[in-house]
Amino acid sequence: MSLTGRYVAVIGPADTARPSDLARATELGRLLAEAGAVVLTGGHHGVMRAAAAGVDSADGVSIGLLPGLARDEGAPEHTYLLPTGLGELRNGLLVRAADAVVAVGCSWGTLSEIALARRTGVPLVLIDPWDLPEDVGVVVASAGEAVDAVVSQLG
Repeated sequence: MSLTGRYVAVIGPADTARPSDLARATELGRLLAEAGAVVLTGGHHGVMRAAAAGVDSADGVSIGLLPGLARDEGAPEHTYLLPTGLGELRNGLLVRAADAVVAVGCSWGTLSEIALARRTGVPLVLIDPWDLPEDVGVVVASAGEAVDAVVSQLG
C-alpha cells in the first residue's frame, strides 16, 4: 500500500481532543508516513500535534498550516510550519491542498473541514465522528482502516 506523492490532511479537535482521539491520530500519522504520504494538519495541538508526532516517529514529513502569522505558535512535532494569516479560512486551504482528508473525532472546526471536503469532492474518511448523514464519507473504526480507505479512494 503506497501513498507516495500524496498529501493527506489529518483533522480533528485541538482543545477537546479525547485520549482516544490522540492515540488514533498518533497511529494514523505513523501509518500514513510509513505509506509515503505527506501529512497536512492545522499546525496546532490536540489531534494535529498527535498526528505530527506519529509522522515524526516514522521519519515522515508533516506540514502544519497555521491560522495566524506566528510560526512559533505551531506544534514543534511538525516538519514544517507555514503561517497563513487566514484565521479560520485556513481550513479551506488545508482541505483544498489535500488529496484526501481523514477526520479523527470531531469539533466545530473539524466539522467545517468535513463540510468543505464533502462539498468539494475531496475523499473523506472519518474515525469516530459526531452523528452525521450517512453519505458524509467513509466511517471507520481504526487508523489502519482509515489508511486502507484512503488508499482505496485514491487508488
